[in-house]
Amino acid sequence: MSHREIRACFDDNTLVVYQAYSSAIADAALTAGAFVRPFSRTRMTWIKPSFLWMMYRSGWATKHDQERVLAVRISRDGFAWALSHACLSHYDGAVHEDEETWREAVRTNPVRVQWDPDRDAAMNPLCRRAIQVGLSGEAVNRYVDEWIVSIDDVTPLVAHLRSLPTDRRDELLPEERPYPLPQGLRVRLGGS
Repeated sequence: MSHREIRACFDDNTLVVYQAYSSAIADAALTAGAFVRPFSRTRMTWIKPSFLWMMYRSGWATKHDQERVLAVRISRDGFAWALSHACLSHYDGAVHEDEETWREAVRTNPVRVQWDPDRDAAMNPLCRRAIQVGLSGEAVNRYVDEWIVSIDDVTPLVAHLRSLPTDRRDELLPEERPYPLPQGLRVRLGGS
């Protein structure tokens, strides 16, 4: 199994997660300073602390309805709540007692966690996995109403990085470092 760790830009009180949206959703969020219509609270929304994994997922902000990348600074308390109310999005025998236990966790927790291959600046997979966190129901409401400290449009940075040769991107990337995860959550979420 690849090394699984959360890497993020964070300080004592906040951390940055990334989301990619259409211009309509991004513009409304930037104007309001919060996610408002046409953002939908009824759909699962995925937040990603890894900038490069977001670049891989959005094709450097070139995929349909992912043309705008937002850096959303949220409270660490909110992120801790999300992780403590999360379960893996798929059954993992190393984490779950059995499939029924996993199904019950999916039924009772509003947050999903997936570990996907992290990427380098050339979009090559790394030997570690990055976390993405899916918020639904109560978790989406808490995210929108309580956790968000600021929303910034990093699309110009993304476009600039996309235009550079891959060997020149590293110096301009957001500085991410390993995020401390309590042992109990590390085990529950299949982290390393």
